[in-house]
Amino acid sequence: MDLGISGKRALVLGASRGLGAAIAQGLAAEGAKVIAAARTTSAIEDWAAKAEGSVTAQELDLSDAARIDAVLDDLLAQGGIDILVNNAGGPPPGKSTDASRVDWLGHFETMVANLIHVTNRCLPGMKDAGWGRIVTITSSGVEQPIPNLALSNGLRSALVGWSKTLSNEVAADGITANIVMPGRIHTTRVDELDAAAAKRQDKPVEEVAKASAAAIPAGRYGRPEEFADMVTFLCSARASYVTGSKIRIDGGSIKSI
Repeated sequence: MDLGISGKRALVLGASRGLGAAIAQGLAAEGAKVIAAARTTSAIEDWAAKAEGSVTAQELDLSDAARIDAVLDDLLAQGGIDILVNNAGGPPPGKSTDASRVDWLGHFETMVANLIHVTNRCLPGMKDAGWGRIVTITSSGVEQPIPNLALSNGLRSALVGWSKTLSNEVAADGITANIVMPGRIHTTRVDELDAAAAKRQDKPVEEVAKASAAAIPAGRYGRPEEFADMVTFLCSARASYVTGSKIRIDGGSIKSI
């Protein structure tokens, strides 16, 4: 299937590893010109050397507003962005009562406000072109809150309301905006969460991971490329009538319909 994105310029945030790296690779394999952004580019350069297609590493720290604007000034001057994948690293685990006001505000800036800012900077060019794709990565916790991930559950939920509102505002301009919710996809982040759970429960990490996988109807963790395939499709010309949606990629783990 031709996804119709050959030559499109795609900015993928948080692309050094895990979901972001898999998405960047998936888009590049479909012919998109990918700008893979992260705080440090060494990991991107490592995987990009073996990836199919066009990938450019871009240093970008989502906690640094001035750096964000400087990078976007350059990218927009070079031809704009057709596809934007909003992906920010998750906050540390913890209970609601553990997080201070400073914690909430600091992570809100990086995980929510600055993603919205990046999107707003990219939108005028998409509107001028009459075409654009915005995919924002959240978590299955926005539908079924995950224990001990209070900051993530709360902050990523804010992105859901924003994305739905945005989708209605830009649909007539040929721009789609969707939310994608990963479940237990086997990334370094999930390994870190399993290790934290094992420490809290005083159990071997292998035992915790096995129990977590057993609770998923599919009986296993997902693979990053399985997640990236869905995101790549949503970024494509073929997905032109899919907007304002929340899409789960979780092996059936969310219990609600």
